[in-house]
This record gives sequence, C-alpha cells and structure tokens, in this order.
Amino acid sequence: MARSRSLVNRLLLALAVALLAYAAFVVLGLPARAEIRALVQKTPSKTVLMKQREREAKAKGRTAPRTQILVSVSRISRWLIQAVISSEDQNFFGHQGVDWNALQESVEKNLEKRRFARGGSTITQQLAKNLYFGTEKSPTRKLRELIVTRWMEDDLTKRRILELYLNVIEWGDGIYGAEAAARRYYGKAASDVDANEAAGLAAMIPNPRRINPLANPARHARAQRRVLWLMAGAGFLERTAAGLGSEPPPLEPLAEDEAESEEPPAETVPPPSPAAPPPAIEPAPAPTPSPTPTPPDESR
Repeated sequence: MARSRSLVNRLLLALAVALLAYAAFVVLGLPARAEIRALVQKTPSKTVLMKQREREAKAKGRTAPRTQILVSVSRISRWLIQAVISSEDQNFFGHQGVDWNALQESVEKNLEKRRFARGGSTITQQLAKNLYFGTEKSPTRKLRELIVTRWMEDDLTKRRILELYLNVIEWGDGIYGAEAAARRYYGKAASDVDANEAAGLAAMIPNPRRINPLANPARHARAQRRVLWLMAGAGFLERTAAGLGSEPPPLEPLAEDEAESEEPPAETVPPPSPAAPPPAIEPAPAPTPSPTPTPPDESR
C-alpha cells in the first residue's frame, strides 16, 4: 500500500513538473504585454506573417514582394467594413475576443472532416495570428493566440482592433492591408470600393493567395457571392435587389493540399490599371483690386 501511494505521488509530481514546464514554454512564446499596449498608437512595421513569407520566398530562391499602405479606418469604405464583419466575425462588437459558439461549430466541423477544415477565429484572433504567430497550426499556437487576444480586447478599442486588422492582414502575394488590396484588385482607394468590390475583397481573406480574382476568377466569384449573401443576411444589403436567393452559397472549400505556407499560384488575369489621379485644379487668378476713389475736396 505504501509503495503504491509513493508511486502515485511520484506520478503526480512528474505531471505537475510537466505542466509547469509547458506553461513556461507557452509564456516564453508570448509577446511582451507592453508591446500589445503600444498598439494603441503604433502599427508594427512588419508582422510575423510578413517575416514568414520572406523566409518562404527565400527558400524558393525569390524575393518576397510587399505592398502596404497604412490608412485610418475612417478612410476605408463602410461597405468593406460591413463585408469583413459579415463574413469573418458577425459578433465582433458583441464578444470579448472569442466567439465561443463559432469555436464550437469549428471544432465539430473539424472532427466531422477529421482534419483542420474550418477555423472559427474572430477578427481579434486573426489579428493576433498575423501580428505574432504566423500560419502554423498547433494547440500551443492556438493557446498563445487566445492569451494575446484577451490582452488586445483589454487594451485596445474595437475600432482600433478593426483598424489594425484592415491594415496588416494578407490580401494576396505580397499585398497587405485594405488600401493596397483595393488598389491592386480594383484600381482604386479603399475608401472608394462599392458593395460588390468590398465583397470581392472580403471573399479573399480565408485564403488570399488562392481565392483571388487574378489567380482564379471563377473560384473568387463564387466566394464573393457568398459574402454578398452574408451581407444581405446581416441587413447591409437588400437580398432581392442583389439577386441573391434564400439559401447561402456554399463555403468555398479548401483542398487538403492547399497549405497556407505553399507558394501562391501564378496570376492568370492582369490587374486593373490604377485609377487616374484627379486633374490638378489651377487656382483662380487673384482679382485686380479696384483703385481707391479719391475723396472729394470738402474745403471748397
């Protein structure tokens, strides 16, 4: 009996040591909390995902392109904001970083498919992944992501989280942020995209280097239609006016061999020409001042 109790105690001690070691490993992989607080005022010049793309490109013997133009959220079309929220995180303004219902649906779908088929991540979780962790899929990365997500929700406003997200996420090979994406795919500023263009940009987010109007227009068009349907379902569009049915178009499937770290496919469609800048307005010539009248001589 004493020997059995001693064995149990040793096992419990070993388990406690292993858990403490794993907790330390998780914590050591986190960014400093001060780094999160600094996001209130500062957008990082380079994210972990950008660095990952640079390494991947170097391994393939090429230089990773990078186009990014930072803009205030006030300079991003309301259609694009609505499209992103409708398709990526409909409860963005109602949760504290994690949408537990969506996460449960994601787990059930993944168990059903017996593979990682659906993410269920909120906008804040996606931002944490882009800024600090890259595309690796592991329980440890997910745990770290959840911790950073909680810190972001504590330290940043929802507006700032959305602004960071729309400025740093990947939108194609070397394209980061809404402004660069709008110019690349539609030849205009992010402030000027309409509902259809906004849906087209939001449709790319799950896999922007493959669900892409320049790489696979047919596949992108299907994903775009689904986003339009979701926008209508959220009340941002009239479903009948948009020609959408009562049932949502299916989620665009991702093949098992479409790893996010693989080289992007070649673009088969040329990008649109950038919008021409407005013509310069010549300043009107200053009017010639009228001569000051000579006052009458009142001495006469």
